[in-house]
Amino acid sequence: MTLSTHVLDAARGLPAPDLAVRWELRDGDGSWRELARARTDGDGRIGEWGAALVAGVHRLTFDTAALSDFYPEVAVAFTVTDPARHHHVPLLLSPFAYSTYRGS
Repeated sequence: MTLSTHVLDAARGLPAPDLAVRWELRDGDGSWRELARARTDGDGRIGEWGAALVAGVHRLTFDTAALSDFYPEVAVAFTVTDPARHHHVPLLLSPFAYSTYRGS
């Protein structure tokens, strides 16, 4: 199926446009293999990566340096057990905190 993300700059209450995000898959030896790179659109979203979602441990790494002096990047690892389902992994970022959740 598909993977999407949405980045919200919680300090401003606005989406975070043009933010670089790297999508990786953990290989059997524990190393990370890049599947795709993309930038958030004007609404802070990435909905199309050009890579297939497969079962395994995945990681999205957000380049947040422009939004936070404290967090130059945020890495969110998550497990995909059913690649037939859509997976949405949003990031809410403020200068000294961030949160994420399994979205729909």
